[in-house]
Amino acid sequence: MEMTGAKILLECLLEQGVDTIFGYPGGAVLEIYDALKEKGYNPINQLVGYILSEDPTYITTHNNARNLIRRIDRDTLLQSLVKYYLSN
Repeated sequence: MEMTGAKILLECLLEQGVDTIFGYPGGAVLEIYDALKEKGYNPINQLVGYILSEDPTYITTHNNARNLIRRIDRDTLLQSLVKYYLSN
């Protein structure tokens, strides 16, 4: 059975002994990632295309993903990705 991004994240947190989550930045991106994958797109390529162009047509309307991406500030998303990359 294929796991969603959200389920993978949850499993990793449980393995690390995390029992409380107050919130995490970019959570909606997991739903967008899953919607893109379900439609057969390469989620990374589509998200990068959106971040670089700010053109929401890079994101499918499947499972309301395009509306979700519009709620996320593009600069905040990019900052979160760079911060995560540099800290790992």
